[in-house]
Amino acid sequence: MSEADTKRRDVDPKLLEILVCPVTRGPLTYDRDAQELISEGANLAYPIRDGIPIMLPDEARKLERD
Repeated sequence: MSEADTKRRDVDPKLLEILVCPVTRGPLTYDRDAQELISEGANLAYPIRDGIPIMLPDEARKLERD
């Protein structure tokens, strides 16, 4: 497995089914390219590091809207 493949590990689909945004308790969508879980309701993107979702609001990035 290359270093890029290691960094771009997919999140287990079963995990995605049970994870919710800690702010809104709403659903999350997986952005594979950015390695983030997106909460449209909270307007936040939670990072995924080494295949582990970091579900802390302080670690999340604000989404920029046009």
